[in-house]
Amino acid sequence: MVIEKTALAKRSLKTLFTAEELICLPSDERRLELVKGKLYEMAPAGGRHGLIAGEIFGLLRNHVRSLGLGQVFAAETGFTLQRNPDTVRAPDAAFVAKDRMPQGETPDGYLALAPDLAIEVISPNDRPRAVREKVADWLNAGTRLVWVIYPASRTVTVHRPPSSVEELGGEDTLDGAEVIPGFSCVLGELFG
Repeated sequence: MVIEKTALAKRSLKTLFTAEELICLPSDERRLELVKGKLYEMAPAGGRHGLIAGEIFGLLRNHVRSLGLGQVFAAETGFTLQRNPDTVRAPDAAFVAKDRMPQGETPDGYLALAPDLAIEVISPNDRPRAVREKVADWLNAGTRLVWVIYPASRTVTVHRPPSSVEELGGEDTLDGAEVIPGFSCVLGELFG
């Protein structure tokens, strides 16, 4: 949902926001993303969504840490994918390879790069068009692998650039391919 009337900013609705303005907005329990300069509000996720997002985060984090492959980021971590107008997306989990991480301490602000892996866990209120747009934003920004997890159907759609799509279900194995070497899990581990 596009935020139309808001106390967040006292300016014309035609004005586009920047990533720097987004991160300075007051935190009031709303999840916001910035898409081509426009603010979008997302409803808080439900219990099943959070459980599955936490499970995939934990599995990835354990694997990535054990091999020193990079960093795994939890939900709400913003990635600046485009400038002028700005797009900042926040997946449910993400991975950035060690050689692509900013030097020194991880910045407090949004990461100015596309993650190597972006994971989206679908909620009942997510609309198919919005999901397709998110996947396109990730891939167009350079994300090498996108997993879209559908709890209701117990399936995962795997997207690779430029337009490769694979659907997994049942007891199929989800793997990190060349993006996260050695990572795999049976879908049953995610959906319990």
